[in-house]
Amino acid sequence: MCDMSRPLLEVIALDAEDAIAAQSGGADRLELVTEMSADGLTPAVETVAAIREAVTLPLRVMLRPGPGSSPGPSGAGAAGAFRTGGSGVLDALCATAEKLRAEGAREFVLGFLDEDGHADVAAIRTLTAVLGEDARWTCHRAIDHSADRFALRAGLDGFPGLDTYLTAGSAAGVDHGLAVLRGEAARTAAGEPGYRARLMAGGGLRLDHVPELLAAGVDAFHIGGAARPAGWSGPVTAEAVAAWRAALDAAA
Repeated sequence: MCDMSRPLLEVIALDAEDAIAAQSGGADRLELVTEMSADGLTPAVETVAAIREAVTLPLRVMLRPGPGSSPGPSGAGAAGAFRTGGSGVLDALCATAEKLRAEGAREFVLGFLDEDGHADVAAIRTLTAVLGEDARWTCHRAIDHSADRFALRAGLDGFPGLDTYLTAGSAAGVDHGLAVLRGEAARTAAGEPGYRARLMAGGGLRLDHVPELLAAGVDAFHIGGAARPAGWSGPVTAEAVAAWRAALDAAA
């Protein structure tokens, strides 16, 4: 279980080696993905099973189809990368979700936009119905690519299982989204409708962002490349994760 008395640190893991290093370094939770060249897709069921055997941390599994299954970024902008690609692709993703549930997965990461860049509530409802009432899930950075992030939050307010928003505040990353993150953290702290889920900062996140974000009330942080000194071609290292753990705890 996560220690709620300290800021949450979530680390992207591609395999069991990453997961073991992240746990050793002090991560609180893992996001499991594959194909980071495509910004993170659903990992193989076998990979999830291997990671569950290797660590005791909570695991959130990405549910996102491949880039070839959804329209490219032309026309709808980068939001196109967050479309489901149609009922056949969604059906396949639901079938994968059922296999992941059978393997023991209970926490997930998802989020879809329609052709206008708004929350695809119907697709999200279809997939989360498969996940079950006990599943917890993060709405990922689809919010940063949406046509209206306020409308997306309003449309998903009270959605079963939604307990976290992963966001940089901007499609361009945390550097460009700090003002948005500060504002949303204040609304989350106030418990406003649409802002009751936990805000987790991620997307170009650096250690020098931490003091300002903590001061604004952000208490969850998501890292991927920052946990890999050699970049995405290399593994997560315990030392890199430990540096983030120490910085979060010291600043908090």
